[in-house]
Amino acid sequence: MAKNSFSRYIWLIDLINRRGYIKMSEINEAWRRSMLNDTHDDMPERTFFNHRDAINQIFGLEIKYDRDLGYHIPSTQLKENGVYSWLMQSLSVYNQLNESVDLRDRILFEDVPSVKPFLKDLIQIMRDGNALNLTYQSYRNKEPYTFEAHPYCLKMFKQRWYLLAKTPKYDYPTIYSLDRVVDIEELDIKAEIPKGFKADEYFSQFYGIVTGDGNTIQTIKLKVFGERANYFRSLPLHHSQEEIETTDEYAVFKYFVVPSVDLVQEILSNGDNVAVIEPKWLANEIKETLNKMANRYN
Repeated sequence: MAKNSFSRYIWLIDLINRRGYIKMSEINEAWRRSMLNDTHDDMPERTFFNHRDAINQIFGLEIKYDRDLGYHIPSTQLKENGVYSWLMQSLSVYNQLNESVDLRDRILFEDVPSVKPFLKDLIQIMRDGNALNLTYQSYRNKEPYTFEAHPYCLKMFKQRWYLLAKTPKYDYPTIYSLDRVVDIEELDIKAEIPKGFKADEYFSQFYGIVTGDGNTIQTIKLKVFGERANYFRSLPLHHSQEEIETTDEYAVFKYFVVPSVDLVQEILSNGDNVAVIEPKWLANEIKETLNKMANRYN
C-alpha cells in the first residue's frame, strides 16, 4: 500500500470523525487546503469511494451516508473499541505533523521507552495465543530471572506499557513493566487464559496497574480545593468519579475503587490541593507519609 494512500485514509477518517456529519462539498473544501493534495483540486468521486472501501477493509470503519446531513462514521464504531480510538488519535496527530513540517520542532512528545524492544513481539505472541518465557529484571532483584508467563493483556499507564500475565509463582495474574523486560521467547504451548476474560473489566476496579496489594474496593472521598477541582472535572481520576459536593472553595469527589499504592501516590502528587475525607485509615496513612516526607528535610 502506498504511504500517501494510507495518509489519505487517516486524513479522511479524522475529518469525518471531527465534523460528525460532512457533505462532499465540505470534504472537497478541506481536501483543497490539505498538504497531502499537491494539485489542490477536488477529490474525484471515484477516489473518494475507493478510499471509503479501503477504510472499511483496513480499519473496519464504515463511512455511512445520510441524504440530508452527508457522510458520517457512527460514533459507536470508535467508542466501542479503545484500541482503534487510540490508534486513530495517534495517526491523526502524525498526519497533522506531516502537514505542518514547519511546526515539528515546536511540538514535543514524551518518550515511551517500553514501546521499543518487545511490544510488537508480545502482540504477535498474543495473536498466536501462546505462552512465553519472560526474562525480567525486577527492581527488587540484582539479577534478571526467567519464568513461564501466560499473557492476559497489555495496558499503557503513565507513558509505560505493562503486561498482565499469569505465572506459576502466583495464583493470580501479576503485572510486569515492559521497560524491565530483558528478553522474551515464544513457547510452543497455548496460553491459559480464563474464559471470557475482559481486560477493561479486570482493571475497572483499580486506579492504575497495581492490583495485588491486598485491598478491596472501597468508597473513597476526596476534598479538592480551589482550581484543582476543574482538573478533576476535565480528567476524572477514575471512571467511578462522582462530584457530590460543590462550594466556592472546594469540591468533594466520591470514588468506588481499590485504594492501591499508585492511587495513594497520585493523591500525594496533588500536594495540599487534595485531602482524603474517607476512609479514615487512608487519611491517616497519607498523613503518616506526609510526616515522613517532612522529616526527610530535617
